[in-house]
Amino acid sequence: MRVGLPRLRRFRRLCPVRWRERRIQRRAFQLLCAAALAVLVPTAVVWCQGGPRLRSVADAPAEPVVMVFGAGLDGGKPSPYLRHRLDAALALYREGRVRAVLVTGDNSRVSYDEPDAMRDYLVQHGVPADLVVRDYAGFNTWDSCSRAHRIFGVSRALLVNQGYAVRRAVALCEAAGIDSYGIGVEEPHDATWQAGVVRELASMDKAVLLDELFDPDPHLLGPRETSLAAAEAGAR
Repeated sequence: MRVGLPRLRRFRRLCPVRWRERRIQRRAFQLLCAAALAVLVPTAVVWCQGGPRLRSVADAPAEPVVMVFGAGLDGGKPSPYLRHRLDAALALYREGRVRAVLVTGDNSRVSYDEPDAMRDYLVQHGVPADLVVRDYAGFNTWDSCSRAHRIFGVSRALLVNQGYAVRRAVALCEAAGIDSYGIGVEEPHDATWQAGVVRELASMDKAVLLDELFDPDPHLLGPRETSLAAAEAGAR
């Protein structure tokens, strides 16, 4: 070590540009490794948490309620991805796997109402209106899970989401206090799917580093709701 130190100093003196370039490259590599860990570690955590709780419509256990998360509207109607989620919930209801449906989505402005559009779709396809309960403040997955437990009293549920996002939904609902099983809806691997997967990586970071660790309040709370318990009792 002592023999090499003068040579190192001499190299730095004679080749300052090359030395700076190597230092910059080393720092860039370190930052790249840190960024990769920041993405991969939360993703691995969510996959480990949610993976064992995944089911299909055919082998889903019977639970009191199925939660359907909002996925955007198209002209006031459910978007294709949201319709696919609702179709999975319809199949679960028709097979007698659930007694009621909780649709949770964004109604932060008068002109945009996911829960009512979701309810209308389910009712049009045969689910009795009094068995569909709406949460108008499901602005994100954590808010939906937290409000389902704290406002609507959900303790057990099936969760419907796209396949790339259902593990995170299970992990967050479990953290919120809901014993959950996830039903993943598969989609063609087109540009929409690819964009969703990229967004999901960032969402997994937030899920692990913020929501699960700090258990924040949802954006809106409010009084306890009894509508879901009444729907379940009526279905019995």
